[in-house]
Amino acid sequence: MYFISCYLRRRIVYVPTWGKIGKGYYSVIEPVSVLPVSDTDGLRRAFHEAFARGNPPVPRLPREQIPPPTILAKHAGVKDWHTFARGTLCWHVDERDGVTKITGQWKRPRGGWVDDPDQTVTFPPGSTIDDVFDRMIAILQEKARTSSRGKAHT
Repeated sequence: MYFISCYLRRRIVYVPTWGKIGKGYYSVIEPVSVLPVSDTDGLRRAFHEAFARGNPPVPRLPREQIPPPTILAKHAGVKDWHTFARGTLCWHVDERDGVTKITGQWKRPRGGWVDDPDQTVTFPPGSTIDDVFDRMIAILQEKARTSSRGKAHT
Protein backbone atom coordinates (compact mmCIF):
# COMPACT_ATOMS: atom_id res chain seq x y z
CA MET A 1 0.00 0.00 0.00
CA TYR A 2 1.29 3.46 -0.87
CA PHE A 3 0.06 7.02 -1.32
CA ILE A 4 1.63 9.67 -3.58
CA SER A 5 0.14 12.98 -4.63
CA CYS A 6 0.97 15.84 -6.92
CA TYR A 7 -0.24 19.38 -7.41
CA LEU A 8 -0.23 21.41 -10.63
CA ARG A 9 -0.02 25.13 -9.97
CA ARG A 10 1.02 27.70 -12.56
CA ARG A 11 2.62 25.03 -14.77
CA ILE A 12 4.74 23.81 -11.86
CA VAL A 13 4.28 20.31 -10.41
CA TYR A 14 4.82 19.66 -6.71
CA VAL A 15 5.42 16.06 -5.64
CA PRO A 16 5.61 15.95 -1.84
CA THR A 17 6.55 13.10 0.41
CA TRP A 18 3.65 11.99 2.57
CA GLY A 19 4.49 10.74 6.05
CA LYS A 20 1.98 8.39 7.61
CA ILE A 21 0.48 9.26 10.99
CA GLY A 22 -1.05 6.21 12.61
CA LYS A 23 -3.54 4.22 10.54
CA GLY A 24 -4.62 6.29 7.60
CA TYR A 25 -3.66 9.92 8.18
CA TYR A 26 -0.89 11.52 6.15
CA SER A 27 1.15 14.71 6.46
CA VAL A 28 3.35 16.48 3.89
CA ILE A 29 7.02 16.21 4.82
CA GLU A 30 10.33 16.84 3.08
CA PRO A 31 11.56 16.25 0.51
CA VAL A 32 9.25 17.90 -2.01
CA SER A 33 10.13 17.77 -5.71
CA VAL A 34 9.27 20.91 -7.67
CA LEU A 35 9.47 20.80 -11.47
CA PRO A 36 8.03 22.45 -14.55
CA VAL A 37 5.21 20.36 -16.02
CA SER A 38 7.15 20.17 -19.30
CA ASP A 39 10.03 18.23 -17.67
CA THR A 40 8.85 14.69 -18.46
CA ASP A 41 12.06 12.96 -17.36
CA GLY A 42 12.24 15.02 -14.17
CA LEU A 43 8.62 14.21 -13.32
CA ARG A 44 9.19 10.51 -13.91
CA ARG A 45 12.24 10.67 -11.60
CA ALA A 46 10.29 12.64 -8.95
CA PHE A 47 7.46 10.08 -8.92
CA HIS A 48 9.92 7.19 -8.69
CA GLU A 49 11.74 8.90 -5.82
CA ALA A 50 8.47 9.55 -3.95
CA PHE A 51 7.49 5.91 -4.51
CA ALA A 52 10.89 4.69 -3.22
CA ARG A 53 10.57 6.85 -0.07
CA GLY A 54 7.14 5.44 0.60
CA ASN A 55 5.14 6.86 3.47
CA PRO A 56 7.54 6.97 6.42
CA PRO A 57 5.97 7.08 9.87
CA VAL A 58 5.73 10.51 11.48
CA PRO A 59 4.69 11.27 15.04
CA ARG A 60 1.22 12.49 15.88
CA LEU A 61 1.57 16.01 17.30
CA PRO A 62 -0.90 18.16 19.20
CA ARG A 63 -2.59 20.62 16.82
CA GLU A 64 -0.71 23.62 18.25
CA GLN A 65 2.65 21.93 17.55
CA ILE A 66 1.98 21.00 13.92
CA PRO A 67 4.26 23.10 11.71
CA PRO A 68 2.92 24.57 8.47
CA PRO A 69 3.64 22.29 5.50
CA THR A 70 6.94 23.19 3.82
CA ILE A 71 5.27 22.94 0.43
CA LEU A 72 3.64 26.31 1.10
CA ALA A 73 6.25 28.94 2.00
CA LYS A 74 9.44 27.09 1.10
CA HIS A 75 8.38 25.67 -2.25
CA ALA A 76 5.35 27.64 -3.50
CA GLY A 77 6.03 30.98 -1.83
CA VAL A 78 2.57 31.24 -0.22
CA LYS A 79 1.46 31.48 3.40
CA ASP A 80 -1.53 29.13 3.61
CA TRP A 81 -3.33 26.21 1.95
CA HIS A 82 -6.18 28.45 0.77
CA THR A 83 -3.79 30.57 -1.30
CA PHE A 84 -1.92 27.51 -2.57
CA ALA A 85 -5.14 25.73 -3.55
CA ARG A 86 -6.44 28.69 -5.57
CA GLY A 87 -5.79 27.76 -9.19
CA THR A 88 -4.23 24.42 -8.25
CA LEU A 89 -5.18 21.00 -9.57
CA CYS A 90 -4.55 17.92 -7.44
CA TRP A 91 -4.26 14.17 -7.98
CA HIS A 92 -3.21 11.24 -5.90
CA VAL A 93 -1.90 7.84 -6.82
CA ASP A 94 -2.55 5.01 -4.43
CA GLU A 95 -2.56 1.26 -4.25
CA ARG A 96 -4.86 -0.66 -1.94
CA ASP A 97 -5.48 -4.36 -1.97
CA GLY A 98 -3.63 -4.72 -5.27
CA VAL A 99 -5.68 -2.05 -7.08
CA THR A 100 -3.81 1.03 -8.30
CA LYS A 101 -5.68 4.25 -9.07
CA ILE A 102 -5.00 7.80 -10.10
CA THR A 103 -7.70 10.01 -8.64
CA GLY A 104 -8.19 13.65 -9.55
CA GLN A 105 -9.67 15.88 -6.92
CA TRP A 106 -11.76 18.99 -6.82
CA LYS A 107 -11.84 21.68 -4.16
CA ARG A 108 -14.68 21.82 -1.72
CA PRO A 109 -16.25 25.27 -1.39
CA ARG A 110 -15.24 25.48 2.28
CA GLY A 111 -11.73 24.17 1.70
CA GLY A 112 -10.08 20.82 1.35
CA TRP A 113 -10.17 18.35 -1.50
CA VAL A 114 -12.55 15.56 -2.42
CA ASP A 115 -12.10 12.69 -4.90
CA ASP A 116 -13.62 13.27 -8.33
CA PRO A 117 -14.95 9.98 -9.77
CA ASP A 118 -14.89 11.53 -13.26
CA GLN A 119 -11.10 11.93 -12.94
CA THR A 120 -10.32 8.43 -11.69
CA VAL A 121 -8.17 5.99 -13.66
CA THR A 122 -8.12 2.40 -12.38
CA PHE A 123 -5.27 0.26 -13.68
CA PRO A 124 -5.73 -3.38 -14.65
CA PRO A 125 -3.87 -6.10 -12.74
CA GLY A 126 -0.32 -6.47 -13.98
CA SER A 127 0.16 -2.76 -14.67
CA THR A 128 3.61 -1.52 -13.74
CA ILE A 129 4.48 1.52 -11.69
CA ASP A 130 5.96 2.95 -14.91
CA ASP A 131 2.53 2.58 -16.58
CA VAL A 132 0.97 4.51 -13.70
CA PHE A 133 3.57 7.29 -13.64
CA ASP A 134 3.54 7.70 -17.42
CA ARG A 135 -0.26 8.12 -17.31
CA MET A 136 0.03 10.62 -14.43
CA ILE A 137 2.55 12.68 -16.40
CA ALA A 138 0.30 12.60 -19.49
CA ILE A 139 -2.63 13.83 -17.37
CA LEU A 140 -0.55 16.67 -15.89
CA GLN A 141 0.77 17.79 -19.26
CA GLU A 142 -2.67 17.62 -20.89
CA LYS A 143 -4.25 19.65 -18.07
CA ALA A 144 -1.48 22.24 -18.35
CA ARG A 145 -2.15 22.52 -22.11
CA THR A 146 -5.94 22.71 -21.87
CA SER A 147 -6.30 24.79 -18.73
CA SER A 148 -6.03 28.43 -19.70
CA ARG A 149 -4.88 29.55 -16.26
CA GLY A 150 -4.53 26.25 -14.41
CA LYS A 151 -7.86 26.75 -12.65
CA ALA A 152 -8.95 23.92 -10.40
CA HIS A 153 -12.47 22.57 -10.19
CA THR A 154 -14.48 24.58 -7.72
